[in-house]
Amino acid sequence: MQVLEKQIMDLRSVSLKQLRYFIATAETGQLSKAAHSTHVSQSAITAAIKSLESLMKVRLFDRQQLGVSLTAEGHRFYLRVREVLDLLEDAIREPRYNVYNLQGSVKVSASYTVLGYFLPNLLARFRANYPDVEIDLHDKKRLDIEQAVKDGSTELGIVILSNSTNLSPFSHHVLIRSRRQLWLSATHPLLKQDQVSLNDISKYPYIQITEDEGEESTRRYWQANREQLNIGFKTSSIESLRGLIAHNFGLTILSDMIYRPWSLEGKKIETRPILNQVPDMQVGIIWKKGAVLSKPAQAMRELLIQICGS
Repeated sequence: MQVLEKQIMDLRSVSLKQLRYFIATAETGQLSKAAHSTHVSQSAITAAIKSLESLMKVRLFDRQQLGVSLTAEGHRFYLRVREVLDLLEDAIREPRYNVYNLQGSVKVSASYTVLGYFLPNLLARFRANYPDVEIDLHDKKRLDIEQAVKDGSTELGIVILSNSTNLSPFSHHVLIRSRRQLWLSATHPLLKQDQVSLNDISKYPYIQITEDEGEESTRRYWQANREQLNIGFKTSSIESLRGLIAHNFGLTILSDMIYRPWSLEGKKIETRPILNQVPDMQVGIIWKKGAVLSKPAQAMRELLIQICGS
């Protein structure tokens, strides 16, 4: 009984601030960046993480020269805490958003990467706020989404905006800016370097993702930096790519939005920042310029913008 009471008291000592500091550290990969994003000192971030690790009796982060990365236990904790904070945010927002018992449907189109790694949680939160609105969801390539928005067969498109070459027919809003970093195995020799450039990366086989115009976006910033890619393998499967990276068949550069620290076999995948100018991946929402959206579409647009806070 005394042990149970102590555990309850320990749980009461956990604050929302500590959880937010943990989330910021997990998502930025650096204590200094987490401190900057939460407007506190780095020592406050460090103290919060140490307190959580002491309470849970596990290590949440691996400390590295250029930052930190989640351990397996830390990654599981991150997913649960992210869910808890999202639920809290929705509970606070709900009285403002779901006051009209909105009904109807909203037509939404999104691409492979957006559907797999960004949108499901947001759609679930929309459904929780507007349970009587049907979500008519379609999986399309970016060009097809843009055409569907232009011809009115889709009201809202969620796309990788940084791949778009002409946004003039649309109104749009950036929902997330996700930095691109180097992905490599836990035993890769580049981990021994303090800094890594595209020139360093070019000396090793590069595993190229082909989905969502991955080849085109990669080619653009490599050419802008006047460096030559050394393509070792191409794949449309993110999980295949993770496995090949983890087993040291090559390396790649991808965004934090789709990063997971482990392959399906449980092998660690590390990340490192890149010295060169590598643009962030931007995911955003588009709708036809000048169009009057249905009330469900307006509600979804505003809720996504509010949740993402960009």
